[in-house]
Amino acid sequence: MVRTRAEARTRHPRHERRGEARLPAVVATLVAVALYLGLPQNLLFAPRFVLPGLELLLLVPLVVLNPRRMTRQTRASRILSLALVGLIAASNLFALGLLVHDLVSVGVKNGSSLLVAALQVWLTNVIVFGLAYWELDRGGPVSRTQVPREELPMADFRFSQDENDDAVQEVADGSSTTADWVPTLTDYLYVSVTNSTAFSPTDTMPLSTRVKLMMSVQSVAALLTSLLVIARAVSILH
Repeated sequence: MVRTRAEARTRHPRHERRGEARLPAVVATLVAVALYLGLPQNLLFAPRFVLPGLELLLLVPLVVLNPRRMTRQTRASRILSLALVGLIAASNLFALGLLVHDLVSVGVKNGSSLLVAALQVWLTNVIVFGLAYWELDRGGPVSRTQVPREELPMADFRFSQDENDDAVQEVADGSSTTADWVPTLTDYLYVSVTNSTAFSPTDTMPLSTRVKLMMSVQSVAALLTSLLVIARAVSILH
């Protein structure tokens, strides 16, 4: 069994794999779109269906290019995927700004509605930053599985698997060096969740300046939602 794990890289080179599944990213994007659609009208800066419609238009060609497995990438698809994540992030941060503004300047009476809106903004924040990290790290999901490791762009994150090759055998067998492990969307969503709850990195360390800035923005947004918005909503309920 140990030998089988140790030979994983030789028998299944990372750059010959089928690529990461498309479905998880599509589901995450659709959930973020649905959360935006459910926000109160006063937190929207455009007609309710304009931004979700545009986001879906950006998503369609990405699914057409890689309907099942993410193995192909063009310059246009790369721009579209980054634009999609950027649009979701911008609209959610704007909604957070409007939510905080309403709390400090307007007498809010409906505490239950405010709690739901705060939760929607927080969940969207987790999803969109997870997608952003997933899109950027090591060139994106296609690059991570289709490009030989020595040709990958520099990493934005250091996962525990990236440094476990000298651990005990059962741990080392799943490391990046031994098994040619690469992170998937689930790993980046976990990073996003921990950053939104602990307000700092946990087991995965940011390496690049751009990711450090992004994680800082995410932490501040999560902190505002958790401490200011939810605390004010609870006080209204009482």
